[in-house]
Amino acid sequence: MALPVPVLPEGVDPAWLPPAAFRPLGGRRTLIRGSGPLVETVHGEVAEACARFGGEVVRAFGPGESPYDLVLELTGPEELGDEGFTCVRRQGRTTVAAHGQAGLLYGLFHVVRLGEKAFSHDRPKQAHRPALGLRMLDHWDNVAVHPVMGQVERGYAGGSLFWADGLARGELERVRAYGRLLAACGINAVAVNNVNVHETEAHLLTDRIGEVARIAGALRPYGIRTHLSVTFAAPMVLGALPSADPLDASVRAWWAEATARVYEEIEDFGGYVVKADSEGQPGPFAYGRSHADGANLLAAALAPHGGTVHWRCFVYDHRQDWRDRTTDRARAAYDHFTPLDGEFADNAVLQVKHGPLDFQVREPVSPLIGAMPRTRLAVEVQATQEYTGQQRHVCWLGRMWSEVLRFRPDGDTEVGALARGGLVAVSNAGDDPFWTGHPLAQANLYTFGRLAWQPDADPYRFLSEWIELTFTPEAAGGAGEGARLRASLGEVLTGSWQTYEKYTAPLGVGFMVQPGHHYGPSVDGYEYSPWGTYHFADRDGVGVDRSVATGTGYAGQYAKPWAEVYESPGTCPDELLLFFHHVPYDHVLHSGKTVIQHLYDTHFEGVEEVERAREVWASLEDLVGPARHARGAERYEEQLRGAREWRDQINSYFFRKSGVPDARGRRIY
Repeated sequence: MALPVPVLPEGVDPAWLPPAAFRPLGGRRTLIRGSGPLVETVHGEVAEACARFGGEVVRAFGPGESPYDLVLELTGPEELGDEGFTCVRRQGRTTVAAHGQAGLLYGLFHVVRLGEKAFSHDRPKQAHRPALGLRMLDHWDNVAVHPVMGQVERGYAGGSLFWADGLARGELERVRAYGRLLAACGINAVAVNNVNVHETEAHLLTDRIGEVARIAGALRPYGIRTHLSVTFAAPMVLGALPSADPLDASVRAWWAEATARVYEEIEDFGGYVVKADSEGQPGPFAYGRSHADGANLLAAALAPHGGTVHWRCFVYDHRQDWRDRTTDRARAAYDHFTPLDGEFADNAVLQVKHGPLDFQVREPVSPLIGAMPRTRLAVEVQATQEYTGQQRHVCWLGRMWSEVLRFRPDGDTEVGALARGGLVAVSNAGDDPFWTGHPLAQANLYTFGRLAWQPDADPYRFLSEWIELTFTPEAAGGAGEGARLRASLGEVLTGSWQTYEKYTAPLGVGFMVQPGHHYGPSVDGYEYSPWGTYHFADRDGVGVDRSVATGTGYAGQYAKPWAEVYESPGTCPDELLLFFHHVPYDHVLHSGKTVIQHLYDTHFEGVEEVERAREVWASLEDLVGPARHARGAERYEEQLRGAREWRDQINSYFFRKSGVPDARGRRIY
């Protein structure tokens, strides 16, 4: 029986799956061959397209040779795995074949992305298979509204999709629609609660697991496996044990029993996400144990059921003495985890932030990636724009993520190939009518899913896909106007990360944000704090010396050739100079500009680029729909205000520090 397509609540944006995207399936005869729950999802998708646009869908469980325009069948080669598929068009028939049901679902969405091109001419057989087995979103959602963190920690798109009024939402149709969006871009796993696990959320593991099961049931029709963030102290918080020591037999038994009960409720449960001994969260250090001891405790409980523990490597001293320049937060993950390489269980994955600090607008790739060849690592990025405009500023992150995934830590193998544990993003979606607050921030979520499927692909191709799917010619008033719309959207999105970088923190220095909420400029906001996020600006220069010769030694954590490249200001790339070196204001960059003039020029340029982007968006008023345009216009006004504030504060700060005027004589306060 066909599973009906989820119905969005009135006023909720369909994002990259508007009905018009399925028009090419209409008016055609489709055969679906195979059985299973995800096949019923495929059937429902095609049936909806036929009901809306005409055509016929036929089910067959054996051979069928009648004339069909599209065949979707479970007859694909086993070597493509459960998620791979082939697609070919010959003699007037397009055929998608998959070995597994998930592959058939992904194959259908591949046809939707191709649109009319899937049916217009012969296409050679091509095999499609995800490069990474895990493509996951971490939701930092709280069940109960936290007095400091709110409903969604670092969430900029309204409340939680999963939780409301302290309970799992009663109506989960939108959660199923969310699963549909995720499957359409290749995401296959979701963690449904905050990695900072408070007492209320801790109970999701035991007496409230039924609520998690209901959410898992809503996501399952689109092949999404549900994961849960748990507290390492659960045996004490929930089981009244006196200890959470990972080597204590009673603790191990408690986890085994609790995990077995989880799988009784959720047979396809994915596993646990754990933040331990980090920013005040409990962990194995309290018992003199290692991170490997802690992760392996949970891995052992999950192993009989096929689950995985995702152990986050965001571990550092958050009570640092700002006077002490020998302690370097950037070193922490590498120093903590590399001595443990080879000690983690096969079903334990270390989840590593892509940079060594905290999702800044520009960071080097973490040296931990590539430094643990005997351990499964997952690379974590942040789709929610904590330090990149909080979805009030347009900042498409596809290029940043692509640069990370294509980086070769050892000079040979790309990060995308080293991430054997998968790719994870902190989600940017909430219960906002546009899913992501700013309608254009949807592009980050879509691009993440597609890059997780194919890390070495051109990210601009995925941006174009999102634009093509989301803004169909029908919605734009015809093909000609559609082309103008898509070209304009490409213009404002393609360079938006570089624009944001220009008017905020320069040359890799990072932070300079308002403490706590991290929105807007405060150059010294964290400079004398315990968080280890310093820029060390003085009257002579700016930047952190992380060289081996005279600094913290962080540059030496990299393999050749990068250790040598980063060691010297003369070879360090301009965009990372202040991350690795403290240099005078008159230091000449590879661009030929001095550091201080670069600061002035880029901050003025950034504001000018936002002004142009706002004008482009204004010109699209009659093409994107009134509600979507109004939201974007409101966000662009805020982005322009914020960009001007960043420009004036940063430029004034460094003019007063350095005493060097702008060579072009522009106004600096």
